Amino acid sequence: MVLGVYFTFAAVQGDFGMFARVAIMAEAETLAAERDRLQAELAEMQNLTHRLSDTYLDLDLLDQQARDVLGYMRADEIAIR
Repeated sequence: MVLGVYFTFAAVQGDFGMFARVAIMAEAETLAAERDRLQAELAEMQNLTHRLSDTYLDLDLLDQQARDVLGYMRADEIAIR
């Protein structure tokens, strides 16, 4: 009887029990969502890097980066804050 209770307890709450499996599955879902987010961020960075490379130069992106990083403005523009 005691041995049966022990194995039942181990099957439910042990290292390889049902509760551990539920926790592992929840963590796997969280990590998969984070992986997908990081893959999307990486794809965006690769696109921006390609657009500023020597072989392909996107002038609009270059202008945007100069404005953001350097605070560049043309003489005919007005900045509103």
